[in-house]
Amino acid sequence: MDMINTICKYLTVSPRVAFILVAFSLGNLGDGLNIFQGIYLVGNGWNEGSVGAALSLMGLTALIVQPFAGDWVDKATIDRRYFLTAASLVTAVSASTILMVHPGNLISDHHLIYVSKILEGIASSFIGPCLAALTMASFGPNRFDAVMASNILWGHIGSVLAAVLAGVVAFVFYPNIKYCFLVIGASALVAIVFVQQLPEGDPLMGRGFESSQPQQDSSSDLEVDVNQEFPDETARLTNSSNQKEQTVSQAPAAASYLEVLLDPKTCILCMTGFFFHFANANVLLVLGELMGGEKKDDDGDEAPSRTVIPLTAGAIVLAQFTMTVATWVGDHLTKQGMGRKPLFMAGILSLPIRCALIIWFKDAGSSYLLSTQILDGVGGGLIGLIHPYLIADITFGTGRFNVVMGLTASCFGMGATLSNFFGQMVVEHFGHVASLTGSLVLSAAPIILFSRMPETYGQRGSGSRRSYDQPPTPSISRSSSSSTSPKSENETGYQTYQTLTV
Repeated sequence: MDMINTICKYLTVSPRVAFILVAFSLGNLGDGLNIFQGIYLVGNGWNEGSVGAALSLMGLTALIVQPFAGDWVDKATIDRRYFLTAASLVTAVSASTILMVHPGNLISDHHLIYVSKILEGIASSFIGPCLAALTMASFGPNRFDAVMASNILWGHIGSVLAAVLAGVVAFVFYPNIKYCFLVIGASALVAIVFVQQLPEGDPLMGRGFESSQPQQDSSSDLEVDVNQEFPDETARLTNSSNQKEQTVSQAPAAASYLEVLLDPKTCILCMTGFFFHFANANVLLVLGELMGGEKKDDDGDEAPSRTVIPLTAGAIVLAQFTMTVATWVGDHLTKQGMGRKPLFMAGILSLPIRCALIIWFKDAGSSYLLSTQILDGVGGGLIGLIHPYLIADITFGTGRFNVVMGLTASCFGMGATLSNFFGQMVVEHFGHVASLTGSLVLSAAPIILFSRMPETYGQRGSGSRRSYDQPPTPSISRSSSSSTSPKSENETGYQTYQTLTV
């Protein structure tokens, strides 16, 4: 850690650049490499059902952990950058255990991969909420959309680079394609270095409350002054302690869990995301299997061809490149006043078209199949961009921003997990076309559900909770009654912080 701090001392960058670099590095840790892992395991003798189970374990773990991770990120006053650093490191280490898998279908390797996927699911559950919370804490609700769009865009660019590097390494070192997974470890190191450059921001604003610190003028990038300089370390620590005590006295009461989670908009978004990813997640794996084909190895067993990893890398690169363009276009249209609903719906509509085209092109050659990834990029780019916007619109002022981020991510992950598991089971017993046909039929569900979603653009903070442009709740009544009334969860959280830091 001392070495990382020393490196950071000579790599000081602005907050906006720091967020870009972190988002770029975390994009390299994305789920795209899981597809490579699945193909690699099949080449080592695993059947499709075992691969689906392994990949599903990560999703099932994240499914359970993500809502609690979001709640913890909301309540805990430990610096969120520590969570992000630890999550990045654990994700990289657990994902890199694929390098220890031996040829053949060994039981010990199954156990190793299953445990690593569970750890990866736990760690990855904190990455999204932490990055979103730090963005909101540092830039506030008015700048959140623009900075979050930049984070998402650079995350896609990072995914493109990771896929390109993995594909090149796999092709060059074939048949030792496992070396492509070294990209994960390198990405984690870069992420850990630049996470230290992120501002902590205002912890309360990071969970969806009004800022408790003095706001800066409009010429400043940051909503709060996180770069204030002090003459010495003692002055800095004293100021930090005073700011936290002031934050405790100004902390408003958070909305109840039921009030937020039973909001019809939250329910519609959760169900829409679940069915979209249930229909979508397995499609890329099936596409990779269709493009790669099979050949006989030296022992006469079926094995992936040499081109399967590069072709799958090409599919991911094309999709991520299109996601980057779709993110930029979606951000531009949002700034022009287009609402959330038409952009999100456009992303959903891309899925049935994509499934139909893959079925049509299944015997037409790899180039035709590869072209369908443009639609995957459109869908992933627009949905990935609008998702955090919708959460911020629905929850700002409730203090449950990251809880709902975790809940919706959990629902999305549940759909993806079930898609990988059932999709590969269908492939194993009925073939690729049957699996794709199932995805095509299921893709109608999110379209029907999201048609019931009201427009939320321009309504951030205008719900039943206090709007962010209203003055914060007076601290006098809270502090004066603290001796006779139960302590709020915010006061309890800051006492936990003080205990942990002592």
